Amino acid sequence: MGFAQGDANYDETKVPKFTLPDLMTSFSGNPITTEKEWEENRRYEILQFFEKQVYGKVPGRLDEYSYKLIEENNKAYNGKARRKQVAITLKKNKKSVTYNILIYLPKKNPTAPVFLGYNFYGNHTVTNDPEVPITKAWVANNEAFGITNHKASERTRGVRTHRWAIEKMLDNGFGLATIYYGEVDPDKNDFNDGVHPLFYREEQSQPKTNEWGSISAWAFGLSKAMDYLENDANISNVIVFGHSRLGKAALWAGATDKRFAGVISNNSGCGGAALSKRKFGETVERINTSFPHWFADSFKKYNNNERTLPVDQHQLLALIAPRPLYVASAAEDTWADPRGEFLSAHYASSVYKLYGKSGIDTAELPAVDQPVQHTVAYHIRTGKHDVTDYDWEQYMTWAKTFLP
Repeated sequence: MGFAQGDANYDETKVPKFTLPDLMTSFSGNPITTEKEWEENRRYEILQFFEKQVYGKVPGRLDEYSYKLIEENNKAYNGKARRKQVAITLKKNKKSVTYNILIYLPKKNPTAPVFLGYNFYGNHTVTNDPEVPITKAWVANNEAFGITNHKASERTRGVRTHRWAIEKMLDNGFGLATIYYGEVDPDKNDFNDGVHPLFYREEQSQPKTNEWGSISAWAFGLSKAMDYLENDANISNVIVFGHSRLGKAALWAGATDKRFAGVISNNSGCGGAALSKRKFGETVERINTSFPHWFADSFKKYNNNERTLPVDQHQLLALIAPRPLYVASAAEDTWADPRGEFLSAHYASSVYKLYGKSGIDTAELPAVDQPVQHTVAYHIRTGKHDVTDYDWEQYMTWAKTFLP
């Protein structure tokens, strides 16, 4: 059963007292004072903890990976964009999964930086472009979009254009690569489709206790997309982006795959950028109960037990250092705990300083619609849980300044 959002704690005075795990002290108590000590010791042990106890390990390697350019056109968006549609196929144990990347690149740039992000209802929903096929994969039912029987239809074309400022990206010299996350792993509480069954041994029907949940599977899909994108001559570098649950996946992808040049978390909340120990808005117990397939089963032992967690989400963010990181919140999105998201970015900044990079020095939440942009950036904007043109405008300004 799920929890109602209404009975969550939204009162700062009721946030429990807690001690935040120190980034600069190893699990065995040794101080971390240099970039080398961070890389070789502390970063590795934090990454391993998150891998085994939070998101879950990928249980092996693929037998085969391939990609195929399905379609290409140089006249998209009134001639300002080059469109590519690429199918990625993953094979293991004589089973396979194929998912599709929709790419728009600005023709004015021979090589462009690209935002890579998952979408929620199909590649055809992010654009009105009639050349983008409707996904055949399972999709969540949505009355407003006319989705029934878990099937997308022509009616859903372009229903999420407001979340993807594609023309603004193109005008600013950026490209977009997007994937429907349900083609990698359908977002439902079973493990009998998507990428998980590729790795099952005989008689296995779900991942083992410390193996990957859906967030880890989605992060894996992003990394496998990167295998194609890094070899595309029209792409200079890739910033991985995600909103909400897909922001959690983007952060984990950025932590586990250093090829991503930058990482953006948009309203990622609990299990994403927000500090778990604050127990503000959505909590570990709530998320593991409402969405038991997202995390490794081993994470469930911290249900209503956050105080015993030897890590917190500022340490996840620190795994991305020294690459640029942007955390964004929305003022009305209290479920995702904007203050907890901000404090994570603030505390992660100590690791960025080891590399000589600028982070967020103050622990005081900035004013609404007043971005703080360094190598670590943060804003809290007016409005609700969503992705807006305002968000994309900040991300592009920041990327132009801080991307390598």
